[in-house]
Amino acid sequence: MRESVEAEVMMSFLVSEELAFRIPVELRYDTCDPFAVRLTFHLPGDAPVTWAFGRELLIDGVGRPCGDGDVRISPTEPELFGEVLIRLQVGGDQALFRSGTAPLVAFLDRTDRLVPLGQERSLAHFDTHLDDALDRILAEEQSAG
Repeated sequence: MRESVEAEVMMSFLVSEELAFRIPVELRYDTCDPFAVRLTFHLPGDAPVTWAFGRELLIDGVGRPCGDGDVRISPTEPELFGEVLIRLQVGGDQALFRSGTAPLVAFLDRTDRLVPLGQERSLAHFDTHLDDALDRILAEEQSAG
């Protein structure tokens, strides 16, 4: 059975050191993809943009700098537990967002109640989807070869 956790968080979109504006960001966690969280950013004048990345990256990034690819997350001041920076990068373009730590932790706590960290692989339908996808890939390779 597919279940999900959703939350809306107001984040600051940091355009430059002098310019930032607050935007609503939808956070979503779904048991059909138990390793990932999705953040959908609603930027003024643009279509919503969704980023998916590892739930564990968000969990770790709340307490210490994490990520070495397109998504980097770090607390602004680890000892204060106040705010988190989320940096998203595609090629040379990047976007920087600042969020309060508390709403992220509340969301992550709800995801952990749905699927405890480390128990993602136990979801039978996840294994089935993965097996089905692997079977399709192998069948396509055999028919192409």
